[in-house]
Amino acid sequence: MEKVTLVVQPRDLTGSRNARRLRKSGLIPGVLYGHGQEATAFAVDPHALRPVLVGGGTHAVLSVTVEGHSKAHNAIVKELELDRVKSTVTHIDLQEIRLDETIETTVAVSFEGEAIGLKSGGMLDESTREVTIKGLVTAIPERLVLDISAMDINDTAKVGDLVVPEGIEVMNDPEEVLCSLLPPRKVEEELEEGAEGAEGAVAGAEPEVVGKGEAEESAD
Repeated sequence: MEKVTLVVQPRDLTGSRNARRLRKSGLIPGVLYGHGQEATAFAVDPHALRPVLVGGGTHAVLSVTVEGHSKAHNAIVKELELDRVKSTVTHIDLQEIRLDETIETTVAVSFEGEAIGLKSGGMLDESTREVTIKGLVTAIPERLVLDISAMDINDTAKVGDLVVPEGIEVMNDPEEVLCSLLPPRKVEEELEEGAEGAEGAVAGAEPEVVGKGEAEESAD
C-alpha cells in the first residue's frame, strides 16, 4: 500500500486562542499522538492537506514529517473537526501507528447499481451507511461497496451480504439491516400519513380568543 506524504509545521503554542489565530492566518491546527509518547502539536496548510484527504481518504496511511525534523511518522487520521457552515477542516488529529498494527475503525458503505425494484416504483430505505471493521492499518479500505442491482420489492440487504476484502473483519451483527426496498403501496401510505399529520396539526390548532376587555377596547 502506497503511503501518502504530508509535511506539517511545528507549533509551540496551544489552546483555543492560538488555534483561532492560526486559522485566521490560513493554517489548520492539529495534534499528532504517538505510541505512549508526548503529543506533538503542529499546523498544516489546507492546500497541503486537501490532496491527502481527497486522494488517500481518511483511512490512508500517512507519512508525516514535521519541518525541521528528519524522522517520518506513520499515521492515520483519527479525527477531523469541520466548520458547521463552510464544512472546511478546522482541526485535525493524527494517530501514529505501526504498519503491522491491527485497528478497529468505522468505514462507509456505498450502495451502487440501480435496483430492479426502483423501476417498479419502489423506494430504497437506507437503515445505515457505515459499519465497524477490524484489520491491519495497511488493509483498511476507504469504503465497502454493496451492489443493490438485484434487489426487488421487499428485498432486504444485511451486513452479511457485504463483500469484504481478505484480512478484514466486520464487527457488526451479520443480520443488521443495511437497506430495504419498500413496495409502492408502503411508500404511498407513508406519504399519506405524513400529509394527514400535517393537516391534523393545522386543524387541531386552537383559534386565538380575544378577551372581552380587548374586544370592547377595539370596538371603542
